[in-house]
Amino acid sequence: MSGEIMAKKPVIALIYDFDGTLSPGNMQEFGFIQTVGKTPAEFWRLSDEIAIAGDASNVLAYMKLMFDEARAAGIKLSRREFHKFGKHIELYDGVREWFSLINEYGKSRGVIIEHYINSSGLKEIIEGSPIASEFKHIYAGTFIYDENGEAQWPGTAVDYTAKTQFLFKISKGIFSSRDSKQVNESVAEDRKRIPFPHMIYFGDGQTDVPCMKIVNMFGGNAIAVYNPSNPAAKSAALKLKRQKRVNFITAADYSLNGRAYKVVCAIVEKIKADYELQRLASGI
Repeated sequence: MSGEIMAKKPVIALIYDFDGTLSPGNMQEFGFIQTVGKTPAEFWRLSDEIAIAGDASNVLAYMKLMFDEARAAGIKLSRREFHKFGKHIELYDGVREWFSLINEYGKSRGVIIEHYINSSGLKEIIEGSPIASEFKHIYAGTFIYDENGEAQWPGTAVDYTAKTQFLFKISKGIFSSRDSKQVNESVAEDRKRIPFPHMIYFGDGQTDVPCMKIVNMFGGNAIAVYNPSNPAAKSAALKLKRQKRVNFITAADYSLNGRAYKVVCAIVEKIKADYELQRLASGI
């Protein structure tokens, strides 16, 4: 590894799924579904019916249902409206303070911490959430908008396999969902902006498994979080640990005294120590 590369502070990426990871529910359930006159159970049942009937993507199915239900209710789906829904998203304990806590810890250890979202939800809703400004970039589903700013068609649909491409984009510093060229170019490991061993991935369910596995396989750390009030969620997290899909499990408590903070701080220490060993080995 060259002296120029090693002289820089290491950058560590904390990558989060959103629904069930930072929030106890699906983002559509905090305003949108109620606005179109449905219950969450009704909405997701209809979404599943669309996917099953057309043998279609579950993500595209829910996006179509959002579009159809909004039109039927006379609601204009605009970025502005999505942002309004985002303001009402519930967050797990400690999430609002989490980012400054981790950033300060990283600073004290001489590393740069960056936060990313990798979600099958909607970017426009996340952008309206109270924590949107904390993220270096938000990779998530989007709509295409007309000249009046109204949603016309899905622009990006992010399913569990599509999520994996964003890991490679984060590694190479690519912030475009559209890009399919740079992400596939060969880049030497010591030239990647954030190598996989410097990644920490947070997820809660099956849509996160491919990302967890990839991060884990390439030397990073994957953390399965679970709703502490749901015993079934903890069982699912434990199963991921037994299957070696993740390195750690923790309740979705992001407070200073929570296990998540302790786990991440320990990982940061290891990354910094490994970085210093490489620096010494290179003779710098």
